Amino acid sequence: MTQTINRGALFNASCLALITTAFSFSIRAGILPQLGDSFGLTAEQLGFINSMWFLGFPISMILGGLFYHIVGPANIMRIAFVTHTLGILMTIFADGYTTLLISTLFIGFGNGCTEAACNPLIADMYSGTTLNKMLNRFHMWFPGGIVLGSLVSKFMTDGGFAWQSQVWVMMIPTVAYAVLFFGKAFPKPKVEGVTSVSSNFKAMLSPVFIFLFICMALTAISEFGPQQWVGLIMGSSGASPMLILALTTGVMAVGRFFAGPVVKALGQTGVLLGGAIFASIGIFLFSTVTGPMAYVAAVIFAIGVCYFWPVMVGAVAQRVPLSGALGMSIIGGIGMFSTAIFQPIIGGWIDASRASQSAAGLAGDALELAAGQETLQKMLLFPGILIVLFIIFFIWQKGSKPAVAAAH
Repeated sequence: MTQTINRGALFNASCLALITTAFSFSIRAGILPQLGDSFGLTAEQLGFINSMWFLGFPISMILGGLFYHIVGPANIMRIAFVTHTLGILMTIFADGYTTLLISTLFIGFGNGCTEAACNPLIADMYSGTTLNKMLNRFHMWFPGGIVLGSLVSKFMTDGGFAWQSQVWVMMIPTVAYAVLFFGKAFPKPKVEGVTSVSSNFKAMLSPVFIFLFICMALTAISEFGPQQWVGLIMGSSGASPMLILALTTGVMAVGRFFAGPVVKALGQTGVLLGGAIFASIGIFLFSTVTGPMAYVAAVIFAIGVCYFWPVMVGAVAQRVPLSGALGMSIIGGIGMFSTAIFQPIIGGWIDASRASQSAAGLAGDALELAAGQETLQKMLLFPGILIVLFIIFFIWQKGSKPAVAAAH
């Protein structure tokens, strides 16, 4: 007897798994200064620890995409639970730099398993405009979870809780998604030929996929670069870094919840181009303003990066459908791999800016602010290039229909 697919339970479990990913992002960003103090780490070393989060992600995403139709999403999520749990416990009981590197790699691996399993799972449960809506609502819980995690981190830090206590909080959604996924039936692929890895690779050689692959590397670092370093970069701006992160991701969560009509009105290419423009303005403002105006910059930046990740994944699902689960995993994997590469580079930028600003006579908060703003100005390069690329994509794709028709 065929077991009924409980789409609601599967979707909610996917959202809880993504909240675990979000908590691991925001709480780690919140405790970054404490980790530096506790273990005597430089910004560059913190950057390498951050990079493990972003490196574990693409490794498991790509492996998950390759073996999705062999091992199935249920087994991939079991691996996610084990690696999330290992990573969280190893972080709590870390004894130095090396343990933090390994524990963060485990957490990143679990996060990548979540994306590798849940994106194609949702694509197999929904189609057309409903798919765009549900992918955005799923990805809403990454910024939504960051809002929750940022507020938890801020209030626990302000309340004098040890950073280890904050990491324990990550176990709550981890256990919840494992319980909700347990014993559920999963849907079969809905696109014929999509289970063939050779067909997936052939589809990924198309010009559209290659173009999206390049763009994804830049959209991801445009989004995650400023966010992951908010504690160190904005700590001396006169605004609360964790409130900036909570505001940014709160706006993103609301935007993604209402993504359906926005994408329908502007189209995927219009949304991506508009996002690049707003992201550039937001990062520029971050690099020039202080005090309450930093919150205005946060809103503009959030509008810019809000739709990048889910719309890029949706573009692959609809414009290159034969790339299948592997295509969605590769596109997410390159986003995280790009971010992993740039984390220590950004840390190096901060260290170099501190040195040059210190040599110019600055000290204390003035030194930290100047170094952070100089680093943000360098980050402007990423969305600036995207504006050019998405103008090209907008013209190129104008009038073309997604390969998967918007039937629902």
